[in-house]
Amino acid sequence: EVQLVESGGDLVQAGGSLRLSCAASGFTFDNYVIGWFRQAPGKEREGVSCIRSTDGRIYYADSVKGRFTISRDNAKNTVYLQMNSLKPEDTAVYYCNSWPRDLGSWGQGTQVTVSS
Repeated sequence: EVQLVESGGDLVQAGGSLRLSCAASGFTFDNYVIGWFRQAPGKEREGVSCIRSTDGRIYYADSVKGRFTISRDNAKNTVYLQMNSLKPEDTAVYYCNSWPRDLGSWGQGTQVTVSS
């Protein structure tokens, strides 16, 4: 059974930082591009960043480029998202999953709230 457990979200002031973690199990983690997604109230879920296992190739959405850093630890089946210089528009529930197609289920997500 696929399990994705996101953690690390919090309430922070604009300009602050957070580090999100996603612990994955139930599938061969190394074989998948893993990404972070977010969904703000009233908006569709959007892709934020992803990282490929084989060569470490990384993608960032323009809205987070230069502020967010994605990384993964295949030994721990975990992917991270370091978020710096946070803005109120980063407020959302953040999820991890395979990229671009999800694994058929989603975790509960972790809430990030950035106050102005």
